[in-house]
Amino acid sequence: MAKLALLFLFALPLLLSLTSLLPLPCNAFSVDRPTDRRLLVLVDDLAIRSSHSRFFSSLQARGYDLDLRHADDPGLALRRYGQYLYDGLILFSPSVQRFGGSLDLAAVLDFVDAGHDLILAADSSTSDLIREIATECGVDFDEDPAAMVIDHTSYAVSETEGDHTLIASDDFIKSDVILGDKKIEAPVLFRGIGHSLNTANSLVLKVLPASPAAYSANPLMKLSSPPSLTGSAISLVSIVQARNNARILITGSLDMFSNRFLKSGVQKAGRSIKHEKSGNEQFVTEISKWVFHERGHLKAVNVHHHKVGETNEPSMYRINDDLEYSVEIYEWSGSSWEPYVADDVQVQFYMMSPYVLKTLATDHKGLYSTSFKVPDVYGVFQFKVEHQKLGYTSLSLSKQIPVRPFRHNEYERFITTAFPYYGASFSTMVAFFIFSIVYLYNK
Repeated sequence: MAKLALLFLFALPLLLSLTSLLPLPCNAFSVDRPTDRRLLVLVDDLAIRSSHSRFFSSLQARGYDLDLRHADDPGLALRRYGQYLYDGLILFSPSVQRFGGSLDLAAVLDFVDAGHDLILAADSSTSDLIREIATECGVDFDEDPAAMVIDHTSYAVSETEGDHTLIASDDFIKSDVILGDKKIEAPVLFRGIGHSLNTANSLVLKVLPASPAAYSANPLMKLSSPPSLTGSAISLVSIVQARNNARILITGSLDMFSNRFLKSGVQKAGRSIKHEKSGNEQFVTEISKWVFHERGHLKAVNVHHHKVGETNEPSMYRINDDLEYSVEIYEWSGSSWEPYVADDVQVQFYMMSPYVLKTLATDHKGLYSTSFKVPDVYGVFQFKVEHQKLGYTSLSLSKQIPVRPFRHNEYERFITTAFPYYGASFSTMVAFFIFSIVYLYNK
């Protein structure tokens, strides 16, 4: 026994050191552990580690743990023993034909379906695998593998650029929660392939659309037929927020994240202003904050309802009771939970359809509250809060409560609205009494 104990004491430090090297299981963004974030970065060329180092460094500076692997690494896995190993996935491997290990199209889609986040960047060498992932997420890249986005009006002025595939775009989505409250002054440089949005998917949004003069075609060949993608139908950068609050970023330009584009100066055609630095670094930084839930993630806590003048939550209400409803809503700011301030949060008192719809008042400290009278209808009701707003995670709160009618001993002794019936009853009795007297004593 002494030898076994001694062996255990020597082996324990080794076991602890080995377990510390294993990746820990990761769930989707957790309101309880919002800072625990581990990202898997897949590249098809390890040179991307250095050519896109500024973007990777910005993620690491914000506390992310990056696991950069080659896309065909035979040891790749997103899940082990039923637990996900990563919180987010970055696909900087447009030309990969097949992922290594247990990773495939279904595994990536299951990863997103489990509430995890995805950044997908493509280019002119995009494989069918990457196209299929994008299609499943609601966007379709141009079917012509040699096509690139060309714009003869919104291109970046360059001494060597002659085919106008280097685009300078500044038509950003108008949303502070997605791109931050600081305006992006300089245009964003884009060189790559365009995509269109699936009209059947209402969850996809254009963050950076092409100009009306843009089109998608092979820049090395003359056009023999009209291009399939033209104008504002082309999206350069799109986002998706799934119903499970997973977030996806899709772009046709891997170069957009490169050090070269992040540091490059830019002058948009037709403008005299030349910016010393493009808007790429601010753009990819801000939008990655949104994708990885550093902005726009809401949580609701302390949902309460009770009768006016009381504090305890009842098991049921009676028709015509006066009640109060309150909920606290906070937004993750990247470092702490801050009060969420809005004037369009509503609560429904719902049974088959809303009987009461009230806008909640806020104290600007996260507390939302209102009061109303229970409708004169009994049954099983629900307090429902369905809050959906551009750029924010959706809130869906539901709490069930029965509503009963008055008991027989809870009514007033004489009901005002019943006075006509009282009068009819007594007048009938008096008339019957008079009729009896007349009938009995009249000769």
